[in-house]
Amino acid sequence: MFTGIVEELGELVNSQSASSGTYLVIKGTRVMDDLALGDSIAVNGVCLTVARLAASSFYVDVMPETLRKTNLYMLKPGDKVNLERALPVGGRLGGHFISGHVDGVGQIIAEKREGNALVKKISAPPEVMRYTIKKGSIAVDGTSLTVVELGKSWFTVSLIPHTVQQTTFLTKRSGDTVNLEADMLAKYVEKLLRGDGPEKSKSSISYANLQELGF
Repeated sequence: MFTGIVEELGELVNSQSASSGTYLVIKGTRVMDDLALGDSIAVNGVCLTVARLAASSFYVDVMPETLRKTNLYMLKPGDKVNLERALPVGGRLGGHFISGHVDGVGQIIAEKREGNALVKKISAPPEVMRYTIKKGSIAVDGTSLTVVELGKSWFTVSLIPHTVQQTTFLTKRSGDTVNLEADMLAKYVEKLLRGDGPEKSKSSISYANLQELGF
């Protein structure tokens, strides 16, 4: 579990793809403090497992399904990546709950300056947009952000200077891709309203019920 508060910008040192699989070697500083084999770490919003440790870098294996559903296959040596270690028990939840399981890949289609903020317009697939609402939370390359405006297939986010400087948004421009993860709470609410699952016939939760409760 992650929060979308990026700890540092790491750097891809090396990557290799072969019939036996793909792995990435990533250099970091702050995240290396207490990183251990088997730990989960978010790389551009993708939950990966530390498979090997070096003095100032770590290795992660990337399976074919992850390459198909994210933009990690586009990374090349020297590229910066957002890094966040898993949320410790008792840690501060500064962003929102993020699983690291990417729902789809979006694309930055426009950007503009607005006072001290940088506004990015991002296209997104239907599987992300169905859970996206104004002022709701969304993870973009693992960064917890608030949706400002949205259309049928796009949304905008407004970035303060600190967020731009501390994440991959520092170099992301129109045309670049981003990993997107919708708010998991919205997915659970949808499932409850549909009454899916083995207990479907026993479910008494409905939209009307939620309205009565003030939701």
